[in-house]
Amino acid sequence: MILVDTSIWVDHLHRSEPELVALLDRSFVVQHPMVIGELALGTLRDRGTFLEYLRDLAGLPVATHDEVLAFVDANKLYGQGLSLVDAHLLASVRLVPEVRLWTRDKRLRAASRELGVAFEPET
Repeated sequence: MILVDTSIWVDHLHRSEPELVALLDRSFVVQHPMVIGELALGTLRDRGTFLEYLRDLAGLPVATHDEVLAFVDANKLYGQGLSLVDAHLLASVRLVPEVRLWTRDKRLRAASRELGVAFEPET
């Protein structure tokens, strides 16, 4: 299962991402409310339909704020330029061993690689 970060979705909305389409066709994509929230803040064509589609994808467990802060400390994620949303995504991905995170955000990708949860498409 793959958690697709906002950066990938934004690129996909501008130009189709074949790898993402293939993952969606196989029902391998999971969602997180923070990604949906970030996308909802942008300008979207067919906004309601798209956001509903995302909400209908299987969802990851959402870590509590305290769990995320403990996760940041335990994994020394502070001082790396990550956002609170990034930390939430990483914490949620770590809650489900078979889930990986796909992102183009350089800092988030580096942290996901360090934690062993990065998805690296074959492109």
